[in-house]
Amino acid sequence: MNLVLIKMFATALALGQVTTRPDAIKTEFDPVYDQAEVVDILKDGCAHMRKSFDVEDINLDELIKTAMDDPYVAAGEIKSFRGINFDDLLVAYKEFCTKDSPETSRFDIGEVIKFYNQTVANLPDHMQLKGLKLPGTTEVLDGKGERFAELFESDHRRVWVSLDEIPDYVQKAFVAAEDKRFYQHHGIDERGLIRAFITNLADPGRPQGGSTITQQVAKNLLVGDEVSYERKIREMIEAVRLDRALSKNEILEVYINSIYLGRGAWGIDMAANAYFKKPASELTVAEGAFLAGMAKGPASFNPDRFPARARARLAYVLKRMEEDKWIGEGQYAQAMASPPRIALYEKPHRKAGFHFVDHLVHEAKTLVGMQSLTVQSFVVRSTINQKLQQAAESALQEGLARYEIDNDRTKFEAPEANLSQAIQRIDADQKTRALRRDGVARSLWQMALQQAQLPLYDVHWTPAIVLDKRSEGGRMRVGLPDGRTMPLVTQKETDRRKLDQYDVIYIKEIESKNKEGTYAELRVRPKVEGAAIVLENKTGRILAMVGGFSYPLSQLNRTTQSKRQPGSSIKPLTYLAALHRGLQPDTLVLDAPVTLPPIGDTGTSVSNKYWSPKNYGGGARGVMTLRSALENSRNLVTARLLKGGIDENPRESLFKVCDLAEEANLYPECMRLYPFILGAQAIRMIDLAGFYAAIASEGAYRTPYAIEAIDQKDREIYRHPDTPPTWLAGGDRVAFYQLRTILEGVVARGTATSAMGHLAQYVGGKTGTTDNENDTWFASFTSDVTVVVWVGYDNLSGRRTLGQGATGGNVAAPIAEPIIQASWLYHAPKTLLPPPSPEAQRNLRAVQVGGRGEGGYTDYLRTNGAGHLVETKYAIVGRYAAATDEGRDYDPQSALQGRSEMGWGRAPRAGGPSRSTISREEDR
Repeated sequence: MNLVLIKMFATALALGQVTTRPDAIKTEFDPVYDQAEVVDILKDGCAHMRKSFDVEDINLDELIKTAMDDPYVAAGEIKSFRGINFDDLLVAYKEFCTKDSPETSRFDIGEVIKFYNQTVANLPDHMQLKGLKLPGTTEVLDGKGERFAELFESDHRRVWVSLDEIPDYVQKAFVAAEDKRFYQHHGIDERGLIRAFITNLADPGRPQGGSTITQQVAKNLLVGDEVSYERKIREMIEAVRLDRALSKNEILEVYINSIYLGRGAWGIDMAANAYFKKPASELTVAEGAFLAGMAKGPASFNPDRFPARARARLAYVLKRMEEDKWIGEGQYAQAMASPPRIALYEKPHRKAGFHFVDHLVHEAKTLVGMQSLTVQSFVVRSTINQKLQQAAESALQEGLARYEIDNDRTKFEAPEANLSQAIQRIDADQKTRALRRDGVARSLWQMALQQAQLPLYDVHWTPAIVLDKRSEGGRMRVGLPDGRTMPLVTQKETDRRKLDQYDVIYIKEIESKNKEGTYAELRVRPKVEGAAIVLENKTGRILAMVGGFSYPLSQLNRTTQSKRQPGSSIKPLTYLAALHRGLQPDTLVLDAPVTLPPIGDTGTSVSNKYWSPKNYGGGARGVMTLRSALENSRNLVTARLLKGGIDENPRESLFKVCDLAEEANLYPECMRLYPFILGAQAIRMIDLAGFYAAIASEGAYRTPYAIEAIDQKDREIYRHPDTPPTWLAGGDRVAFYQLRTILEGVVARGTATSAMGHLAQYVGGKTGTTDNENDTWFASFTSDVTVVVWVGYDNLSGRRTLGQGATGGNVAAPIAEPIIQASWLYHAPKTLLPPPSPEAQRNLRAVQVGGRGEGGYTDYLRTNGAGHLVETKYAIVGRYAAATDEGRDYDPQSALQGRSEMGWGRAPRAGGPSRSTISREEDR
């Protein structure tokens, strides 16, 4: 038996059941014992369909006789009939639909049953559509309440609206356009099938499906849209089941919210916004009819490409509405006289903040408890500052490229795209050959460049197109999206050789210093990676988050999803512990070799070894102040603070530092080993930023967050709790303010001076560089924000370093500088770092060190409750050692090495050293 005929019989079996016995549809028949029952169903179904032909006033026998005179002319172009023997089809018709049926069947009903059973096995549960709310589109607002992004599942950009919110005439427009008898049939419209069948015979080039709205729901949401007999069988059964399980209004609501209507919009509400910039509840009759007309084929009736077709389709739907009495003659005439004004298509496109949006989704799951932000439609009020976000991305991208250029690590491999074919297509399209809608003439290459969809859609360099392979004075010319042209400069001659006409590259516009005008400098995708984050100090709000060079290249968010060793950027933690224990910024410390004893009892072999760290670059400087030691990032001083600066026992000192680290949420569990204090334990950038924001806020710690509130249908379902901050180090605001002023000195006189010195008094921070220059950091703060930048290689395979001499001061800090400048422009104005709070001021005294000009600074020293200074200058290094070595480079071979313990006293107690301790130190 012909396979196509088997499939047609199986389809007829399904149709016979859904039309004659919808309450008792069987999805499995016995291939042997149920043959007689199947024959009866086929006959009953055919009889039912003949009655429907009669209702439509169509003589079925006459139609078949006409078609059989030349069946291949009548139906040769209908895909469903290809490969079938029409003589067999005529015999089948006589056997099951007329009284002329033969005594013995020529058809294998058993094969039909087997195919039917296989097709309808494991049908989806139609009840899942009961009360269904399809995935929606969530709108993300920035910190100012302006639209920033949309979240939706692939091909499901919609906002679910209840049928009550949709005007009745809009509902009826869809019924008139798609399913005239929707309220009369029971899921399958036999008369609609017949009309489609007749139409297909007359015009096989434009096939009609005859599907009801219910069938379309079943197809779109349950059985798929594959063009096959199998899908049609499953669709019919599911449609009838749906009609019995759901009310007509429930089915229509699902349909109107699930149908694709063009312009990237699924469902009536998103489509209303896409075409008319309004919600579905405000649609007019004409606008509703227009959208209903789009349901038939958004591509075919696209008003941007086929305006005449769109107008004709609108007229058709309005006429149907009038004929079906859904609107009156006056409404029809008015709608035709005033067709809807369609807004210009603005394709949803975002160029920044992709890593932030990913973090937003993660935060909603982990902190808010929402499994998905797309299961329904929400409005998420985020903390993002759009302009600052874009500025941070631009700064990181340019900074990474600049690092590779300056270190001769740039390697241009290939252009981003070539637009030769696009230019040819535009040239062939006479509608867009010379003019845009606004009447501005554009060249073909400019139109192609403006329409190009480049793979790195979040890179903020300017795309440019190579106009001519020939060069002018060694430079080829490139064109920009705005129509300007300029010469191209590349770092290497070989880069130009890899470029052809109409290649697209990224460039940065550079103003020539010798008044030759502007030129384009080639920009290459860097291999080095980086990340940046901006927090608001007083709240913990994430204002900007850059998880890597480009989201399309890597979705890894390096601010939250990766951990890197922080190097010296973690040192302020140890100095905080020392200041909290009572040391002062002017306390003298020794930059000299030190060996710390085994820690023991930590379960690792490393803890049972002596530890002898070294300074970056080697050497030692002898006696210096605590302030100078941190400003210049001296490893040996940091290590020596464990030996009497925090506690007399190095092990206990380390544990106190670790306790502070865990309290500040820098780590869930601190690595209680000596190298920890120099940044050996990898950290998340967002956690480091939270700590620096607390430094800027005198110890007030707030967990960084991205979601302010989540609303649904004007109902707030979540708001970030307005809880008081956690005060670190027991609320020792004095220690934090002292630490903050030392970090200001890092910018003014220390390791960040070369990149940030011009911002002294406005910025504080700390550089960080790990062993072998694997990672570079700059963690900084202003009066209002904290900015942290990391640069390094991901090193997924092999090990690549930044190169000798690469430090946080010359790699990461230059990237942070423009981000800080942008924060003053887009978030809060540039102001001097503030004086101590009244609470801290009560226990601080300002002391001028050096002159008030260059080189001088103000130190803030702790006072006791009576207003007297807590003297700790010689609490660690005694007067004798200070007198012999203060201000001189330390020579480990000098006589001082033999009396290295001379001058070391006991650690001052919490809140400042006792008078007896000070006395003993003075005696030395």
